[in-house]
Amino acid sequence: MRRHETTVEDDTVYVETDEGLLEVGALDRIVDAVGGHAWTIEYSEWEKEYYEDLDTGDEGMIVDVVDMTEAMTHGESFVEMLHTHPADPPAGVEDALSPRMGLFVGKLLENLESGLD
Repeated sequence: MRRHETTVEDDTVYVETDEGLLEVGALDRIVDAVGGHAWTIEYSEWEKEYYEDLDTGDEGMIVDVVDMTEAMTHGESFVEMLHTHPADPPAGVEDALSPRMGLFVGKLLENLESGLD
């Protein structure tokens, strides 16, 4: 199964498609949406108790959000969903992310919380 890479050019995030690069949006908006440039890996007490075999050796490690963004790859279905979501934020909503960027940020947060897929 083919994976589609994420590219950052001129501070803009793109996802590779069969037709070329699909613009997601400004890198700084994506970084702000997840809380900044650094992400600290943490595990709740519940996670540690519930998942007895969970390797928590990386707890406390700080991950660079830009590096994680650039390392992301995507399956075909995610790329198709991304393509169908509007690239412009809703009119009249100050500081809103576009639906496309929101979908991408959601996946980035998932990866930051659980690792790259």
